[in-house]
Amino acid sequence: MTQKVDTTLISGLTIPTNVLINGAMAIDQRNAGAAQTITAGAALAYTVDRWYGYCTGANVTGQRVSGSGSTQYRYQFTGAASVTAIGFAQRIEASNSFHLAGSIATLSLDLANTLLTTVTWTAYYANTTDTFGTLATPTRTLIGTGTFTVNSTVTRYNTQITIPAAATTGIEIVLSVGAQTSGTWTIGNVQLEPGRSNNNFWARSIGTELALCQRYGIPLNNSSAMGRGSGTTSVTLAIPTPVVLRAAPILSNTSVTILTKYDATAVSVGTATLNPFSIDGTGALRLSISGVTVVDNAVYWAAFSGFASSEL
Repeated sequence: MTQKVDTTLISGLTIPTNVLINGAMAIDQRNAGAAQTITAGAALAYTVDRWYGYCTGANVTGQRVSGSGSTQYRYQFTGAASVTAIGFAQRIEASNSFHLAGSIATLSLDLANTLLTTVTWTAYYANTTDTFGTLATPTRTLIGTGTFTVNSTVTRYNTQITIPAAATTGIEIVLSVGAQTSGTWTIGNVQLEPGRSNNNFWARSIGTELALCQRYGIPLNNSSAMGRGSGTTSVTLAIPTPVVLRAAPILSNTSVTILTKYDATAVSVGTATLNPFSIDGTGALRLSISGVTVVDNAVYWAAFSGFASSEL
């Protein structure tokens, strides 16, 4: 069951605080509900906001799907022949999980699998603050692991996790299955909260959840900005963002469609590249466009697309 709440205190009663973001799978800025191919053996692939997927053996498909009852969305993987494992995980920033160190936390979630009967959960903490490494070379320490016995009917499960005092550097929750060679694996309403609990999932408002997600990534689709020539081969731009990004982002799926000088002179963008630059003192995202021929310090207007990710 899902309940919606906007505050952590109502009439003196403490409401569970979910340190996971987008546990309801409602925010999907990258794919807007479209199917995504997760490539076997590749680097982790971000899916719905804050959640990444991975697989081994063969590619799988992941997609936000419609839920049922009071649950609007869930996330679902579709298996394929030769798949040996699928994982779905979130890395929690240290500032959001610091208070869990040295305590008991409860992980609760909705699960179903039409082929397999075991879902494994594993919790880690980062060896260095907010630095978890890569799938191939992780830099994290095991907190604990366990399993849920599941079936084809979506059911809510929970487990208690003893978080060590050293886990002040960020926590990672990984869900995984084995040889999903067919069928589907469904996950939803994932919650990690302080204490021993068997609570329902408490959904934040969509506006709050979106703002939390935007700290870690924003789409730049059909964006535009003014900038100045920086030398004769690049233009530097500043873009206000809905919230301040966690760190200077990595850009993906970028394109520059228009670059025009202040006097309406068009600049060829055939070899233009959009690059991340920094987060400036006002919190704006600074970008550069390289591979162009421009006038130093002249004013330009640019139109571009891409995705800026500041994920952990």
